[in-house]
Amino acid sequence: MSAASVPLRRALVVGAVMLLSPLGCASTGVARTDSEQPTPGDAPAPKPKWGLVIHGGAGVISRENLSPEREAEVRAALTWSLQAGHAVLAGGGSALDAVSAAVRILEDSPYFNAGKGAVFTHDGVNELDAAIMDGTTRKAGAVAGLRHVKNPISLARLVMEQSPHVMMVGEGAEAFAKSQGVELVDPKYFYTEDRWQGLQRALEKERSRQPSSSLPSGYDPVSGDHKFGTVGAVALDQTGALAAATSTGGMTNKRYGRVGDSPIIGAGTYADARCAVSATGHGEFFIRYTVARDICARVEYQNVPLPEAADVVINDVLVKVGGEGGVIAMDREGNVAMPFNSAGMYRGYVGEDGKPSVAIFRDAAEAAGAK
Repeated sequence: MSAASVPLRRALVVGAVMLLSPLGCASTGVARTDSEQPTPGDAPAPKPKWGLVIHGGAGVISRENLSPEREAEVRAALTWSLQAGHAVLAGGGSALDAVSAAVRILEDSPYFNAGKGAVFTHDGVNELDAAIMDGTTRKAGAVAGLRHVKNPISLARLVMEQSPHVMMVGEGAEAFAKSQGVELVDPKYFYTEDRWQGLQRALEKERSRQPSSSLPSGYDPVSGDHKFGTVGAVALDQTGALAAATSTGGMTNKRYGRVGDSPIIGAGTYADARCAVSATGHGEFFIRYTVARDICARVEYQNVPLPEAADVVINDVLVKVGGEGGVIAMDREGNVAMPFNSAGMYRGYVGEDGKPSVAIFRDAAEAAGAK
């Protein structure tokens, strides 16, 4: 090596270290000779800060209408969901597997408006919707109007992986479920007394000539809370891949085959290589304002940090037009966002350390614990 090339090589190395330092790859402080310094091509890629975020619905979730016993049960279910997803990620599993596992736990719980705890339509039946998206490939699967599929999120994933389509609905979706060996159940499986009584109260309000349109959207006639019971999960795995999944039973007393934002890619569910989002809220607004995609588009095109992008969409764009709800989101660096413009949102996070954190209300102590 010529004497003239030594300063040039040293300058290149110093420049590489300065560029990598913000990503956590700065020098350890151990002195090396010039010949020992790694070249930029030898530098290891920064390891993703992997983790999982979940939600179980947003709205006016009031303390007085949530008994200590029910709160403990809800928190336990959220914790089990986080633990299921974390077990997948800790074992080197994919973000897709993690969000699927986390959402299935919530679908099997009677405390959320998805799967077992789904609300009833005007006709007294349960209609279930779900969606899943792979951020690496942007492949997605969605289902709507299901009445017999025990875990809609599992069928949504099969639509993504075993069909050329993105969305299937109603009888067609259930025919596909049968062809794939998906677990089907008698509609009675979805029945819970709380949800049934919720429908009866909604019907009574109609009979007393109070039109359902005069009720707050998402109103729960059982508890008096105004909430949106969608469940969802987003995850970043150890390879840096992102995924998002969402599942819901829709709205109490809904009619005419109404479908909300949860199974609509870009509205209630979205993931790409930079960002993953699952939403919960007044679906019609989330559809019209393509909330999930809007957040990720701001990250992609404006280079806006994820927390800022999510906050602007939820607490500015939606608030201005009367849209209520929230989202959970992660980016490829492991940054997390959980903004909501309602009084509360069932939510939780678990990172590499495996310590789940769960929150419900908007108070500062819980918010800090959920970050």
